[in-house]
Amino acid sequence: MNNIKRTGIMGILNVTPDSFYDGGRYSSKEIALKHAVDMYNEGADIIDVGGESTRPGALQVSAAEEIDRVCPVIEMICREIPVVISIDTTKSEVARAAVSAGASIINDISGLTFDPQIIEVAAENNTALVISHIKGIPRDMQNNTDYDDLIKDILDFLTGNAENACNKGVGRDKIIIDPGIGFGKSLEQNYIIINELSRLTETGFPVLVGLSRKSLIGKLYEKDEDRLPATIALNSAAVLNGADIIRVHDVKAHRLALESIDFLKKIRAD
Repeated sequence: MNNIKRTGIMGILNVTPDSFYDGGRYSSKEIALKHAVDMYNEGADIIDVGGESTRPGALQVSAAEEIDRVCPVIEMICREIPVVISIDTTKSEVARAAVSAGASIINDISGLTFDPQIIEVAAENNTALVISHIKGIPRDMQNNTDYDDLIKDILDFLTGNAENACNKGVGRDKIIIDPGIGFGKSLEQNYIIINELSRLTETGFPVLVGLSRKSLIGKLYEKDEDRLPATIALNSAAVLNGADIIRVHDVKAHRLALESIDFLKKIRAD
């Protein structure tokens, strides 16, 4: 069993009052630290700390407020557990402060389009950089979900911005791409992306998928239902189609589920 390649799990730690699923739940630094420790013990490889909601319709907060939310938590996590920490931000000022506090991955849902100086922060500090696809900004990204060719448009966006980052000093081996499920996509388009993930793996960059408990699940139901079962099912499909890392709220359930999926992938490869 030791020769099975394990899918990476990025545990979500939102220290915000308004995230779509867990807003306000971990806004206390002590509670946030406990949740980070719990996720690490449950099998998280990365803890992704975010101080600004990116749900549809979300409004921006200042860099100073975002720094005040995330940096003390990152410092506390670094002192407590030996886990990789990612900062979920679109602001170079926040990214720089978070890296100084101990983060080693910058997760930019804007794909380097909101604040291109994030590239400089990643290059100067030799951090990993998650480049995500988005259309619009969180406040209006669901207003226009028209594409000429969905997967090609996403690939062109991701590879173009990845090449730009490489040309400005970010190591190619430091780049991770994310198709941005839920960020400027219709319900059906999100499912097409999951089905077509293998096309993203052809870029040679590791692929991260973040679909945990999002509306692409909730919209399937006539009434409010628990989104965890479908989250696990879709993440399993994503991994089978090539995802290297999944970003989730429920670490333990996914680690248990992925034991079987990773073994299935090994059998396929053999």
